[in-house]
Amino acid sequence: MELRPYKIVLEYRGEAGGLDGPLPFVRLGIVHEGGWVDVATEQTASRADAVIVAVGFNAATEAEGWDRTFQLPAGQDELIRKICTINPHCVVIVTSGGAVDMEGWLTQAPGLLQSWYLGQEGGTALAKVLFGAANPSGHLPATFERRWEDNPVHDSYYPEPETDRVRYKEGVFVGYRGYEQRGIKPQFPFGYGLSYTTFDYADLALQPSSGASAVLYEASFTVKNSGAREGAAVPQLYIGAAKARVPRPTKELKGFAKISLQPGESRRVMLPLDMRSFAYYDVASKHWRAEAGTYQVLVGESTEQIALKSTVTLPRSILENP
Repeated sequence: MELRPYKIVLEYRGEAGGLDGPLPFVRLGIVHEGGWVDVATEQTASRADAVIVAVGFNAATEAEGWDRTFQLPAGQDELIRKICTINPHCVVIVTSGGAVDMEGWLTQAPGLLQSWYLGQEGGTALAKVLFGAANPSGHLPATFERRWEDNPVHDSYYPEPETDRVRYKEGVFVGYRGYEQRGIKPQFPFGYGLSYTTFDYADLALQPSSGASAVLYEASFTVKNSGAREGAAVPQLYIGAAKARVPRPTKELKGFAKISLQPGESRRVMLPLDMRSFAYYDVASKHWRAEAGTYQVLVGESTEQIALKSTVTLPRSILENP
């Protein structure tokens, strides 16, 4: 850029908002590209044994009722890249209500922790996880996309031009169902989560229910803590219809459990499968319908980490409350 005076025009358009809306504010800053991180910060990072980089949003940049950017606030991507280059022992903590753009720095960060929005003891909880006093066991309740354009609702999220109408074009293919239908690999899949220990899955069995309850089958499997410390596993069970008369997702979450295991301990987990585990909503009859046929039963730690597979057959179609 040529060294001379420049005229900068800042345009601000305010929107009416109630008590729950964002407070009006105007901010303007000019920072030289590559100049977000000061020398003192770089020197501190170079001398440290390890660095924790806390980034993300706050009440001024993310709230319910209005949208924030998919990118982290200005300067934070540069901060992560620079600090992780200076000190390879770097852990990034992201405060946000959902996914953010990590493409520019994720491969540089050996540790990443999604903190969401924590309460007053959030700092204590983070410290316990980072220093190993607590073993994390959380799993993502949503899919984290690589790019906002990858999201199944990207093309229909906002109202159509010159209208206040939003069309839910994705249909039943919301969340992880949409990514799988479109063949889009996310940054982190639904159900994803790490632990300081490891778990093994084995011996998936499917038995018809012998009771008079609404349960059709009982799915059971063994989970073993194969690591060196206590931890909690979160096995997830998905069902996939081999054939269907209506569009259906590749697989759908139908059950999960959370169990704490000591090192070397094994436990049998049972998850019931009722009519709804196999059903879809039949628009024509206005009832839930489970069609006769073969279904896949999948067990794993996320939609992409499937450890066990089997099949089960419904001998006849079932219509709920015909």
